[in-house]
Amino acid sequence: MSVSLPPRGRGTASNPHNRFAPTRSVAEDDGWYQEETPPSLATEVRREQARTVLTRNQSPDVGFDRSVNPYRGCEHGCIYCFARPSHAYWDLSPGIDFETRLIAKTNLASRLEEELSKPGYVPQPIALGINTDAYQPIEREYRLTRQALEICLRYRHPLHLITKSSLILRDLDLLGELASQRLVSVAFSLTTLDDELKRIMEPRTAAPSARLRAMRTLHENGVPVSVLCAPMIPMINDMELEHLLEAGRDAGARSAGYVLLRLPLEIAGLFEEWLQAHFPERAEHVMSLIRQSRGGRNYDSRFGARMRGEGVFAELLAKRFRLAIRRLGLDHRGEPPLDCSRFCPPGRQMALL
Repeated sequence: MSVSLPPRGRGTASNPHNRFAPTRSVAEDDGWYQEETPPSLATEVRREQARTVLTRNQSPDVGFDRSVNPYRGCEHGCIYCFARPSHAYWDLSPGIDFETRLIAKTNLASRLEEELSKPGYVPQPIALGINTDAYQPIEREYRLTRQALEICLRYRHPLHLITKSSLILRDLDLLGELASQRLVSVAFSLTTLDDELKRIMEPRTAAPSARLRAMRTLHENGVPVSVLCAPMIPMINDMELEHLLEAGRDAGARSAGYVLLRLPLEIAGLFEEWLQAHFPERAEHVMSLIRQSRGGRNYDSRFGARMRGEGVFAELLAKRFRLAIRRLGLDHRGEPPLDCSRFCPPGRQMALL
């Protein structure tokens, strides 16, 4: 099986049709010779005026009921990203389009203020950047995540952050102030300590050492941090689980989590292609273990099973995780819950406690 390697700095070489595409095109050799024109892989950013920025969910598998995502698509290019299929809703491919054709919600600040100021709004922690990384590279220019942090600080609204980027340290001033009022926590997604594996699996994310330095800096400045080993991929990075947890603990993490690889919709084909390109000798074994953990399929979307999987491999991974966090002292939450009682939109008198 011949598979093209992705361009350096990108997670995939493919751009499959999205599942909603009304037509499909297939390249055919018509016998006419011409120099092949390399595809453009420059990152394009489209500005969007969002009607709403606060997304609600009722999933029992996640610890939040609302989220804010400043960007659609993600330049980090993680091959396994569960958000890739969402690009189909904009008639774009979950493949290279997801990494190169991004959408920025440039009116995020005004919309977020409107929604938090509505009469009867009841605060609960917002997950900021849960679908795609709020600190992906274009945040340097657009600064939408920083705007959201400024609003949360002004409104005294609690939030959780998950990131793979050291760019988060740019906002240490805001995060430190939020943390002093018990309004923020930060989880770092750490999938490998191997720079080469990181390069091909998550090409435009921060190096593992940079993430750990950022985690340590936040911890030293009073910002509660945790480590999230997600995803764990059989025969690719699962053997690093204990080392990842230990590195996170040493960098200041007080708690930890993990997720077994998820392959919904178009991700399965992209991931299998990636395996054939980078790990052809073990691709079949990797997919066999995944299917054993997903009831014989590439993916099991059932609540309660989709994050952890089932079967021998999944149970062994769960046991290893439990033993490791107990040994490392990560089996407690450590920090008190975020404080929702401080919420007070500007101009409104704070309730007496």
